Amino acid sequence: MSESALPENPAELANFGRLELIARQLVEGLMMGRHRSPFKGSSVEFVEHRDYHPGDEIRHIDWRAYGKTGRYYVKEFEDETNLRAHLLVDVSGSMSYAGQHVSKFHYARMLAASLAWLLLSQRDSVGMVTFDSKIREQVKPSSNRDTFRRITEILEETTPGSDSGMASVLESILPTIRRRSLLILISDCFDDIEKLCKTLQRCRHERHEVVIFRIAAPEEEVFPFDRPTQFRNLENAADRLLVDPARLRKEYLRQYNAFAESLNKQCGAIGIDSRRLLTNEPLQISLGHWLAERTASQSGRR
Repeated sequence: MSESALPENPAELANFGRLELIARQLVEGLMMGRHRSPFKGSSVEFVEHRDYHPGDEIRHIDWRAYGKTGRYYVKEFEDETNLRAHLLVDVSGSMSYAGQHVSKFHYARMLAASLAWLLLSQRDSVGMVTFDSKIREQVKPSSNRDTFRRITEILEETTPGSDSGMASVLESILPTIRRRSLLILISDCFDDIEKLCKTLQRCRHERHEVVIFRIAAPEEEVFPFDRPTQFRNLENAADRLLVDPARLRKEYLRQYNAFAESLNKQCGAIGIDSRRLLTNEPLQISLGHWLAERTASQSGRR
């Protein structure tokens, strides 16, 4: 089945079948004809030693280590190691917002599953953390295909719930990531931007690559409501407010645009790729554009 067989409408795509099937078919279409991994770096920086195995190039043997230990060790470099990626998926209450389209969480989980399958197909290791105000589920990075099934099962069984706490969750995860990794944050990023960016800066300081996919609903971007409407806090069901949208629109858009601009500016300043994905846009196209840009960028650095 090719990419063209998949519906482009995200709501129809979400109902196409099980998450595992959607991800497999979407990635198959995106990667058809591609020969270069969009995730491999161009660094040749020394990372660690590993045991020598028959077939390894003799020039990579660390003879100094052999002289000290009597054992053969091979120097392993950054571009020779399989990538380790961590999918950090926001499952806080605000991710359940759908508007006239598929919910932000349904869009996020299709994206997460597709990225997981893409990484595993390239023999990279991938793990996942789902979180709201705390870690909900955690899958340790592995290149085993069973990991994909576990990731999709968790995403299909998860219901968005509590308040968000991205900065504190990232702070708790960071010490457990022992090796340089790719951290992919999938969230609407409705949190304290200053605290979040300080934590993201720490991630960069520890040499992790960070990519943010900010999931947004079109209604959040334009605030199309024109009649008195009751809004409720998706992270606290008891918190409701009846407002006149016409009077609220100008101030809402000012604050929302300031939030988006601040996030993009601060991420850019610390070398983080931050992308906004709208829930009414075909995931195949949004993800395809990002992968193409990433592959071109890495080719240019070689």
